[in-house]
Amino acid sequence: MDREDRMDRQLDYARIGGRIRQARKMKGWRQDRLAKECEISLSFMGHIERGTRRMSLDTFAKICKMLEADTHELLWGAPYGAGPGLVDMWERPELRDAHSYRVYVKIMKSIADIMQEM
Repeated sequence: MDREDRMDRQLDYARIGGRIRQARKMKGWRQDRLAKECEISLSFMGHIERGTRRMSLDTFAKICKMLEADTHELLWGAPYGAGPGLVDMWERPELRDAHSYRVYVKIMKSIADIMQEM
């Protein structure tokens, strides 16, 4: 997915909140701890996780830092660079293009090189 396609996507705050909740639980933290670490109220943290209120960029940055989470993954559900160009191109033929294929081949060659070194 190119930059223009990403910019056209709308943020889904409910999904972002769900990913924040999931990352928080994986860290073993309760909602009140994350709220305290991010210097926001427990009520506001609940709204963020439900997607019913928007957070500032500063708050989002604090959440990412405290959870040690990838910003792109919390926003879009996948780490930066793991977009459809590589993940879905074999399942969705309309996403296949020469650039994606070249990137895929480079990745596979790198993996093969690493495997040979082991």
